[in-house]
Amino acid sequence: MPQVTGVLETSLYVDDLVRATRFYESLFGFPVMVHDTRLRALQVCDGQVLLLFLRGASLSPDQFPTHDGHGPLHLAFSIPAADFSAWETRLMQNGIAIEETKQWDRGGRSLYFRDPDNHLLELVTPGCWPNY
Repeated sequence: MPQVTGVLETSLYVDDLVRATRFYESLFGFPVMVHDTRLRALQVCDGQVLLLFLRGASLSPDQFPTHDGHGPLHLAFSIPAADFSAWETRLMQNGIAIEETKQWDRGGRSLYFRDPDNHLLELVTPGCWPNY
């Protein structure tokens, strides 16, 4: 069987590219690698990209393939266990409400919160999944 080596990019659809970009740059420090009127490509870490698409901007006939998304989506970022408390503090200092803190059976912990487009974001430590 041919091999898949990972998830390269993940997409979120947003109502305001500037606002969304500012949120992910300022909170996480993700640098912008590519930008135009319909998308921003942010470097999460080596080999991982977060794409922010302006909602509805990739539906025109000149975009192939066309795609779009509506409603709140979920995205989880891995963090070291030692940084959990620092992330709680950072979120509070930035006025971001933590919706839930979860302790997983395998020992991992998660913080859940929302971005400006109401997407549910999660910061999760090792011990959440059998492979993480």
